[in-house]
Amino acid sequence: FDSLLFALALAVGISPELLPAITSITLSHGAKKMNEHGVIVRRLNAIEDFGNMDILCTDKTGTLTEGVVHLDNAFDIHGNSSKEVLRYAMINAHFQTGLDNPLDDAIQLAAQNAGIDIHGEKKIGEIPYDFIRKSLSIIAENDQNQRYLITKGAMDRILPVCESIWSDFDAVPLDSAIRDSIEKKFGDWSEEGYRVLGLAIKKVDKQSESHTYKEEQAMTFIGFLLFLDPPKNGVEQTIEELRKRNVQIKIITGDNAKVARHVAANLQIPVQNVITGNDLNGLNDQVLWHMAENTTIFAEMDPNQKERIIHALRKTGHVVGYMGDGINDAPALRSADVGISVDTAVDVAKDAADFVLLRKDLSILQNGIDEGRKTYANTLKYILTTISANFGNMISMAGISIYLPFLPLLASQILLNNFLSDFPGLTIASDNVDFEMIEKPNRWNTKFIRNYMVLFGMTSSIFDFLTFGILLFIFHARPEEFRTGWFIESLLTELVIALVVRTGRPFFRSRPGNFLLASSLFFIGLTLVIPYIPFLKIFRFVPLPLPLLMALIGLTIVYVFATESAKRLFYTKIAKR
Repeated sequence: FDSLLFALALAVGISPELLPAITSITLSHGAKKMNEHGVIVRRLNAIEDFGNMDILCTDKTGTLTEGVVHLDNAFDIHGNSSKEVLRYAMINAHFQTGLDNPLDDAIQLAAQNAGIDIHGEKKIGEIPYDFIRKSLSIIAENDQNQRYLITKGAMDRILPVCESIWSDFDAVPLDSAIRDSIEKKFGDWSEEGYRVLGLAIKKVDKQSESHTYKEEQAMTFIGFLLFLDPPKNGVEQTIEELRKRNVQIKIITGDNAKVARHVAANLQIPVQNVITGNDLNGLNDQVLWHMAENTTIFAEMDPNQKERIIHALRKTGHVVGYMGDGINDAPALRSADVGISVDTAVDVAKDAADFVLLRKDLSILQNGIDEGRKTYANTLKYILTTISANFGNMISMAGISIYLPFLPLLASQILLNNFLSDFPGLTIASDNVDFEMIEKPNRWNTKFIRNYMVLFGMTSSIFDFLTFGILLFIFHARPEEFRTGWFIESLLTELVIALVVRTGRPFFRSRPGNFLLASSLFFIGLTLVIPYIPFLKIFRFVPLPLPLLMALIGLTIVYVFATESAKRLFYTKIAKR
């Protein structure tokens, strides 16, 4: 029966049984710290993915730019400022009933400032915006009972449906020379960082009661709308900090490639490659997996294409974060390892996200990544501490039990040892983390953990057998003295190893957190006086001679420096590898 209890106690002792609790405490502590930085955690398990993220995909509007879009000007076909073009744009923006759009808000504000009045206009119908057409149409009727269709949208969608232009109050056929002139203006403005929309009109039949997108044909192109959203101040520094933490920034936007390039250049983001939505449609999945990894800008993308890009990046082994706030971002948010939205986002985007930022700012992400990596680091510390100490001690006990005519520890003593050694682990969540642990993403590596367990477990076992030799052959300890001495030494080594293996630096050059240090010192002191506490005699401990106690303390100190040497050797080999 004693052997059975001993075997069961060994099985419990070698297992990191507090791992679920430690993980929950560490993740909860990380969530609390992230909340202090303005990040609301909606899915606790995603915190580690946040820290392990090595690619961040984001739209440029509001994240890389100010997010306050304003209409810089409305131009006619010749590139002259035109109130007439602005008036038609105002009608389109004012009567649309879809989702709130900052572009429409900017048009209405500019028209109001210009004193434009559309009170004589009446809305007849609407063809809502969608992500395939990338355009919005309003059917309106003026006070002269003339009914017409006004379409506003992306230039690559508006220009192909036009067959004439409005020039000098007359419709002129759209020939190749005029088309080239329009495309040149569009390209020049885009390279200057303007988002350019086209505006077209068409008279419609008053007898028609229903209107569909098929009517957006044979239209007259009347002008351009130029919007400006300047780069956000200070974002360059944040991008540099993310780069130091080995996080790549990739821009996924519905805007054209030239605008995205302009923003990237202003923010000093190196552009490796640019893929547009049309390019993406011609790529199969395998080709996209290869190209996505080496592409910085994905422009003119619809929601399904954004999701496809996220899948491609994940297929190549990256931990991918996606930041978005619109309906069109929901598929990508769900597909990413880390979905990030903002408090002002539409509900469907927030529901799909793992994290919600209280403000749309990359600097918040930097703090969130740091906290995620700290959470991973502190969870790893507990695992490395527990498996290395437990593995060595339990192997030593199992080995010496073959030789001894008595059990090296009673089952109750093994469980008490395990119980007391786990208490400092509960404070690991608040431990300090060296910068080396947060400067790059980390992944769970079972080979690394196995090798760590074997090396440090064997180091621990060597000192365990030295302890056995001292107890048996120098002090000729009785069974009760042997168990008490071995209990003290094994518990001391488990407590001090946490302070050594918690850092890759020399342990005296990395200050532990206050709670971890205080709890470790408290339980080290408690360990030394356990044999002298009257009510703990139920565990069958006996007081030890002072020379024996000093020998155990001295052996523990030597063990600390031996473990430090083994750690240096271990990390040196990893660095070389």
